[in-house]
Amino acid sequence: MAENYWKDKRVIVTGGAGFLGSFVVKKLIGRCTADILVPRIENYNLVKHEDINRLLEDATLSLDRRPAHLTPAGFRPSTSSPQPSDLVILHLAARVGGIGANREHPADFFYDNLMMGAELMHQAWQSEVGKFVALGTVCAYPKFTPVPFREDDLWSGYPEETNAPYGLAKKMLLVQAQAYRQQYGFNAIFLLPVNLYGPGDNFDPASSHVIPALIRKCFEAQERGEKELVVWGDGSPTREFLYVEDAAEGILLAAEKYNGADPVNLGSGTEISVKDLAGMISRLTGFTGKLVWDTTKPNGQPRRGLDVSRADKFFGFRACTSFEEGLRRTIDWYGEHRKLDGKD
Repeated sequence: MAENYWKDKRVIVTGGAGFLGSFVVKKLIGRCTADILVPRIENYNLVKHEDINRLLEDATLSLDRRPAHLTPAGFRPSTSSPQPSDLVILHLAARVGGIGANREHPADFFYDNLMMGAELMHQAWQSEVGKFVALGTVCAYPKFTPVPFREDDLWSGYPEETNAPYGLAKKMLLVQAQAYRQQYGFNAIFLLPVNLYGPGDNFDPASSHVIPALIRKCFEAQERGEKELVVWGDGSPTREFLYVEDAAEGILLAAEKYNGADPVNLGSGTEISVKDLAGMISRLTGFTGKLVWDTTKPNGQPRRGLDVSRADKFFGFRACTSFEEGLRRTIDWYGEHRKLDGKD
């Protein structure tokens, strides 16, 4: 049973206050996890060696001595005192963004993601942490990877240029995990999630990915009474998306059941063109205007679709939320929050 794995564990969830992390934390609570720790950037900047060191020290303190800000609001940890080998790190924190943000800040995306991951894993090994789950990105795959993307193709070429610095920085966690496993026997695993979406996603137009960006554009176009909506590229690229709650479940299943060196894809196994995606979002949001494709803007990687058989084989993960149902939930959430924010 999953609960048996987590009942004596102390779990650090980096990025646990963010989009994906919040779903992971909820599922950990549902699995009766003994102790959950969520470091926030205002208290622990994971790019800094000394902040990671302090985080790991704080995580081993008894409840009466541990900083209150490490415990998620409303969660009551047990009074048990796990050993270092009972500590699990789920490293979800990352600096992320869409094509525009990656083009404008390639150095920041490379440095921040590389440094926080490499130093956190290194100090986790030094502290004898029992397990380290590292999250990579589909952007790590070569630009012209045969579809469906198989994990064995990760090194067959260079990533798509607009997000290569981010993708390569995250892929170094795979190299590090395998090296530390080989030399030190450190139990670090590496997962490759496809693009996520769902309630609570980032809808900031300066940094959002394609689904939240299109949802917001459709809402705003309707509010202004516009008859056209401009979309980047020509609509030909294909993408695969994974509902955020499904992704959280896949991460926890991997932590519970998988202890291997091979990277593992996390995806839905369903590919859709950006043109069809835009049409679906238009329909579900009620936007009836014309979609205009700005071909002066980059398309990004031509195709993305994952082979998800390894996740099923190694730890029994299969996505269970249909794409249209996931989009409906995401659109409903955004519409409600626009009302609460006074934007509707």
